[in-house]
Amino acid sequence: MTSQPTPTKTGTGDPGSGLQAGLKNRHLSMIAIGGVIGAGLFVGSSSGIATAGPGILLSYALVGTLVVLVMRMLGEMSAANPSSGSFSAHADRALGSWAGFSIGWLYWFFWVVVLAVEATAGAVILEGWIPSVPQWAWALIVMVVLTATNLVSVGSYGEFEFWFAGIKVVAIGAFIVVGGLAVFGVLPGVDADQAGLGNLTDHGGFLPNGPGAILTGVLLVVFSFMGSEIATLAAGESEDPQRAVTKSTNSIIWRIAVFYLGSIFVVVTLLPWDSEAIAEDGSYVAALDSLGIAHAGQIMNFIVLTSVLSCLNSGLYTASRMAFSLGQRGDAPKAFARTTGRGVPLIAIIASVVFGFVAVFFNYKFPDSVFLFLVNSSGAVALFVWLVICFSQLRMRKIIMRESPEKLVVRMWLYPYLTWAAAALIVFVLGYMLTDTEHDGRKTVLLSLLVAAVVLVIAFVKQKMRGDRGPARAGVRADAEAEAADEVKVG
Repeated sequence: MTSQPTPTKTGTGDPGSGLQAGLKNRHLSMIAIGGVIGAGLFVGSSSGIATAGPGILLSYALVGTLVVLVMRMLGEMSAANPSSGSFSAHADRALGSWAGFSIGWLYWFFWVVVLAVEATAGAVILEGWIPSVPQWAWALIVMVVLTATNLVSVGSYGEFEFWFAGIKVVAIGAFIVVGGLAVFGVLPGVDADQAGLGNLTDHGGFLPNGPGAILTGVLLVVFSFMGSEIATLAAGESEDPQRAVTKSTNSIIWRIAVFYLGSIFVVVTLLPWDSEAIAEDGSYVAALDSLGIAHAGQIMNFIVLTSVLSCLNSGLYTASRMAFSLGQRGDAPKAFARTTGRGVPLIAIIASVVFGFVAVFFNYKFPDSVFLFLVNSSGAVALFVWLVICFSQLRMRKIIMRESPEKLVVRMWLYPYLTWAAAALIVFVLGYMLTDTEHDGRKTVLLSLLVAAVVLVIAFVKQKMRGDRGPARAGVRADAEAEAADEVKVG
């Protein structure tokens, strides 16, 4: 590698890094569970319900199935080779340095823009509670506090995320239980004419806007699933990386089924999908109001704030670890790969949060121009990441089988057919987005492709200038040559 990272600390899962195994099993478990519950679930589901009606359940099921498949592929690669760079490091080895460089920087860009979005969302809620403090000041405060948390140690990040995610999990769990009881008529004080399974079909049918609305719903909900992969990045700093990755991969099905499908099912059965309350107050607030729960809006604001802080905390952690991994591989400044005595990549964190602060400034100064461009140009990165994971897994399976088949403790189902099916579905969604002008799908894809093209050009120029020299790149070439030889034999 071109950088010179500090020697490996005892217990770390990332060979050759200065990161420390500061995350406990309970931290990883809650990070894995909470990672699939973003603020987008609470604030973005109402538009999906308005578009697809009760059929939004099929949209969530379709995207959820795709995420399960992608996470299975990522789990296979990460269990065999745990790394703080996760899919970027796997792409580097399986597809070449250009792939690791490109997807790593695009992912970093996505999360530093998310920092600004979430900081602003949190500031709006906090200003509503304490209006004497201006919104920009609240955004600054939450960014500073969570930056300090990440700078202390990875353990402090894990502890904060444990409690943030815990609140989200308990809140949604309680919502599903109470709402489910109301739907089946065993909760006192609920209007039986309003709550019930009949809401799934009584107001224009299960698909009131036609089958095509399912795909439109997919476009509206797909980005709320981003974050599922965080557990594989964090595993590199856990006590037992392979076990952590295996556990989080195996539990992804029930996590999505319960938290996404379960909670949305409760919403669309407690209230008619075309209820004005859902459009005006938001789906979850409207659902709580229908149960007669006092201060439903403030309760939901607290839960959303918790989700925002969790997303900020994880976003800064994720961006900094990706920057660290890029620094290790010579794809970012060497300083990004340096760590403190506590195993914290100080420069990588500071660089990430500085860009986040700049994005927050743009949000307040140029919300309809510069910041809108940042948001739209990073919007399709989730799909790009998933697509790269698919192609990386197709090649990494052969590399793992050739070098250390005993590490294949997590296996992708029906390889390679389901991998190709998932890749085809992602390409289809991207193509369908190009036809979407109502929800800015076309603009998001085109701007994201523009940014991706710029990063790819830089990657190829950098690769050509460097000549792919160095131990890491030599390993990639050796893998590619051996695989090519295998393919010749098969042919």
